[in-house]
Amino acid sequence: MSKKRIYWTCQIAGWTVLMFYELWVYTFEYGFSWEMFFFAIANILVCVLLTHFYRLIVRERNWVSLPLFRLGARVIFSGLLLGFIMTLINFPIDVRTLHEVFTSEPFLFLDQWLSWSKSMFMWVLSYTIYHYVENMRATEIEKILLKTSVNDTEAKVLRSQLNPHFVFNALNSIRALISENPAKAQQGITQLSNILRNSLLADRRKTVELREELKTVEDYLSLEKVRYEDRLTADFHIDPKTIYLQMPPMMLQTLVENAIKHGVQKAVHGGFVQITSFLENDYVHIHIRNTGVLIKKETDLDNQKEAGGFGLKNTERRLQLIYGEDAARFRIFQESEEVVRAELILPIQTEGVFRNSPAAANKKTTIKSQ
Repeated sequence: MSKKRIYWTCQIAGWTVLMFYELWVYTFEYGFSWEMFFFAIANILVCVLLTHFYRLIVRERNWVSLPLFRLGARVIFSGLLLGFIMTLINFPIDVRTLHEVFTSEPFLFLDQWLSWSKSMFMWVLSYTIYHYVENMRATEIEKILLKTSVNDTEAKVLRSQLNPHFVFNALNSIRALISENPAKAQQGITQLSNILRNSLLADRRKTVELREELKTVEDYLSLEKVRYEDRLTADFHIDPKTIYLQMPPMMLQTLVENAIKHGVQKAVHGGFVQITSFLENDYVHIHIRNTGVLIKKETDLDNQKEAGGFGLKNTERRLQLIYGEDAARFRIFQESEEVVRAELILPIQTEGVFRNSPAAANKKTTIKSQ
C-alpha cells in the first residue's frame, strides 16, 4: 500500500472512530438523535479538511527541517488553533442541544476547546513526529550517499595518480634507445603502454590481484633500469600463495617509485629495491626495502615535500577509503643506516580463487631478480 493511501485511510478511519465514539457517549447520556448523527458526519469531513490543510502547510513550508524548538512551538500553536476552530464550529449546536449544561457550567466553552485541542494536538504531533523522523533518516542517508560519492571520487583520483616526471623520463630513455637498440626501445614502449593502461583502468577497480601489480612494477623497473643501468638492482621474494590475493591498484608501483626517487636516485653509487610478500595471521604482508635515508617528520616542510610525502599520504588515505580506519596498516621506517623499509599489511581478499587453492599454492612467479 502506498503512503498516500495509508494517509487517507488513517485520516478517514481515525476521525470516524473518534466522532462515532463521541456520538455513542452522547446517545448513552441523552438518547439517539439523527441531527447529532449527521453533525458527527460533518465533523469527520471538517476534521479531515483541517488536518489535511495543516499537512499542506507543513509540506509547503518544510517545517520538519526546522530546529526542534521552533517546530515544537508551531505544533503546539497548530493544535490549539485547530481545536479552537472546531470548538467554534460545534459551539452553536452544543448550546442548543446542551443548553442546561452550558447554563450551569459557564466555562464549558473552555473545556470544549481543550478537548478538541487535545484531539487535534494528538493528530498534529503524530503526523509531525513521523515526518520529522523520516526527514532526519532521509538526511542521514543523503549524507552517507554524498560521503560515499566523495570517497569514491577521491579514491579514483588517488588510484589514478601517476608521476608525470616518470612518463617524461621514460619517453626520453626510449628515444635514446631507438637508434642504439630498436628492439629494446620497442619493448620499452610496450612496457610504458602497459603502465599507462593500468593507470587508466585503476579508477574502475578498487583492488587487483598482486600478480597484476607485480607485472606493473616489473615494467616500471625495466624502464627505470634503462636510465640507471647498473646503479639499480631489483630483487623479488614473492610467496606464491599471495599472488592471487587482492590489493589496491597502482599502490605498489607508487611505493617503488617513491623508493627509487627518494632513495636509489640520491645514493652516490646507486642502490637496490627489494619486494617481499608473505602471509601471516590472515594478513598479506608486502615489504619494500630500498637504499636510502628517511627524512624525519620533525624536519621542515621543504624536506617533507622532498621526502615524497604526497605518495605516502596517498597510500595511507587510500587504505582508509578501501579497508576502513584500522583494517589495513602502512608504515615506513629506517631499517638500518642506509636501508628504508615500507610495510603494507592488508586483509586477505581473493576474487574467484580461494586463499588455499592448489593453483595459487603451486603457481610460480615469473618475476626474477634483475
